[in-house]
Amino acid sequence: MVNYYTEQSDFKLPQKMRTRRWLKAVAEAEGFRLGALNYIFCGSMHHRQMNVQFVGHDYFTDIITFDYTDYEKRVVSGDVFIDPDTVADNARQLGTDPSEEIFRVVVHGVLHLCGHGDKTPDEEAQMHALEDRYLALRKTIE
Repeated sequence: MVNYYTEQSDFKLPQKMRTRRWLKAVAEAEGFRLGALNYIFCGSMHHRQMNVQFVGHDYFTDIITFDYTDYEKRVVSGDVFIDPDTVADNARQLGTDPSEEIFRVVVHGVLHLCGHGDKTPDEEAQMHALEDRYLALRKTIE
């Protein structure tokens, strides 16, 4: 079950039902079932405070993922906090469409919950390739 919430933000993710179907397809392609998956879109300052408190980084970031996945049962679960303002800033810096970038970050969270990392250059390249693959899949989901 995929749920969407907001905290100190008025952001509304478009196409929520389609996105649920897409995320289910992504999880299945990665060999998982969807469990409780919560997306919380929050304001930049709240997100930064969470980054300091829970990750130990004092800067703005686009995503913070709390992983509750049961890897033994292959059930993806977690809380994914996204700062839509930082996502939009990143899109401007990268020269990408902000609406495409938000979905890149959404799938990035699921990929983390499926066990993919992005700490090394090789992991980062693999993560980006997976994001591209699943963004293409999203276009086929009705």
